[in-house]
Amino acid sequence: MTLVDDLSAIGSGFADPVHDSQSVFRRALHAMSRPGEIVSIDCRADLPPGLHMAAGALLLVLLDQDTRLWLAPSLRGDAVPTYFRFHTGCALVEREVEADLALVGSPDELPRLASFATGTEEYPERSTTVIVQVEMLSAHGGWTLRGPGIPGESAFEATGLGARLAREWRELGRLYPCGIDMFLVSGNRMAGLPRTTRIEV
Repeated sequence: MTLVDDLSAIGSGFADPVHDSQSVFRRALHAMSRPGEIVSIDCRADLPPGLHMAAGALLLVLLDQDTRLWLAPSLRGDAVPTYFRFHTGCALVEREVEADLALVGSPDELPRLASFATGTEEYPERSTTVIVQVEMLSAHGGWTLRGPGIPGESAFEATGLGARLAREWRELGRLYPCGIDMFLVSGNRMAGLPRTTRIEV
């Protein structure tokens, strides 16, 4: 197989790189500033199998040659690592704690939250942002969210994530300002969970 054939096997990035990148970044900021609010993205990219559009779009925007990506086991075949190395120049790491960004293919692959980098008191921003793909996001039932960006409280549910994540999230909350930030994605929809958000089940 020639180099041209190898490159042609890699899916394309954003159909409209400037517009799509700006749009996805704005939606990501919106999601993080309003925890639990489900937002949709409107962009096109030829992603590898197994990736939700919102997850792939977030990584295309957030990754670059200075960021390190950890992938859950189900995503470590040739297609996903090759795609993001080609389009973003990112480095891949083996251990969760080494990652700036982490992509989890499904809730049952989510490692213990404490295994990710949580930053330090001097540099709390040196933590992992975790993206978790789920089957469905809903603004009804499941969790009750409270904290900055939430007027009073809001209901939220992500299929497959329940008491275990809420318990580990509370444990990390004791480390504030250290901690992790999380995006939950389903198809082209996403919701943000910054470390300031409190989760009750």
